[in-house]
Amino acid sequence: MKNYNIPRSMEWIGGIDGHLRLLDQTLLPIETTYIDCKEIGSVHEAIRSLRVRGAPAIGITAALGILVGLKKIPPGTTLNSHYETIDNYLRTSRPTAVNLFWALDRMKRKFLEVKNHDDHHGILSILLKEALSIEKEDREMCQNIGRIGSTLVQEGFGILTHCNTGGLATAAYGTALSVIFTAFEQRKSIHVYCDETRPLLQGARLTSWELLQAGIPSTLICDSMAAQVMKEGKINMVVVGADRIAANGDTANKIGTYGLSVLAHAHNIPFYVAAPSSTFDLTLKDGSEIPIEQRSHIEITAPFGKQVAPDGVTVYNPAFDVAPARLITGIITEKALITPVNEKNILDSI
Repeated sequence: MKNYNIPRSMEWIGGIDGHLRLLDQTLLPIETTYIDCKEIGSVHEAIRSLRVRGAPAIGITAALGILVGLKKIPPGTTLNSHYETIDNYLRTSRPTAVNLFWALDRMKRKFLEVKNHDDHHGILSILLKEALSIEKEDREMCQNIGRIGSTLVQEGFGILTHCNTGGLATAAYGTALSVIFTAFEQRKSIHVYCDETRPLLQGARLTSWELLQAGIPSTLICDSMAAQVMKEGKINMVVVGADRIAANGDTANKIGTYGLSVLAHAHNIPFYVAAPSSTFDLTLKDGSEIPIEQRSHIEITAPFGKQVAPDGVTVYNPAFDVAPARLITGIITEKALITPVNEKNILDSI
C-alpha cells in the first residue's frame, strides 16, 4: 500500500544473536516507545500486559520469543527440555487468541525437525527463518484480506469498526483495517466510525491514531453510541477482527463485538469479520468452547492509574465475547469471502 506508514509493532534486530523489539502500545498515542526484549520474561510480560496485542501480532511475537528464550540454555539443561520450558511458558501469556498457539505449534514442528542437528547456531538460524516467515506471510495475508474485503465497500459507505485491527495488531496493514485502508487507497469516499473499545480504549488510543496517520476520514464514538449512530443511518457496514473462530463460524473478538453483531442485525446492516485463516480453530465445535480470558478488575476500577469506582466493588472483566455465526454476514480471509457462514463453507474455503 503506497500510503501506509504505521510503525511496525514488532521487529527482530540482528541475526541469531539479536533480540526482539516491540512497540509499547500501552503508551500510544501519547508516546512512541520501543521495548528491547532480550529475556523470555520480557516477551511474556509484553504479551500479557498488552504491550503487544492483536491475535496475529501476538502469534508473531511468540514465534520470535522462542528465539529469545533459546539464546541461553541454563547449565545442566538440555536443548529439548529448555525448549519445552519456554514453549509452555509462552502459552500461558494469553488464553483466547488462537494465533499464539498456532504460531508456537508451527515453531515446535520445525524444532522437532532439526533438534538433532549438532550445530546449535544452525538450529537457531533455521528457527529464526521460520519465525520471520510467519511474519512475512502475515503481511501478505493482510494485504489479501484488504484486497478481498474492499470489494464489499461501496462509494460513500459509513463503516463501523471495533477495537484495533490495523498494522499495530499484525505484521502490517491489519485485518479489518486493511479492508478500510485498501478501500481508501482505491479512492473510495468512506467515513469510519471507531468505537472507543472499553475498558482499555484500543479503539480510541490505537485505531483512531492509525486512521489519522493514514488520512482516512473518521469519527470516534463511545461504545454505547453505536446503536444511535446506526439508527441515524450513518453506518452501511460493520467490519471487525477476530481472535479465534470456531468450526461453525462463531467468532471471539474484543468484548463488545457480540453486542455490535446484535445491533447490526437489528438495523439490517451487514456485519463482517476479517481474519487470516490461522485464526480458525477447527478443534472447537462452536463458540461455547472458546476460552474467554478474564482480566484484572483494575482495568475497570482504575483505568490508566485513575480510580473511577469505589473500593470493594465487585467487577466482572471478560476481555472477549463471541458473535454467533448466524449474525455474521461473511468472514473475510486471505483466501476468500466466506458467506453464508457455516461449517461446510468454512471447510471449503480454508
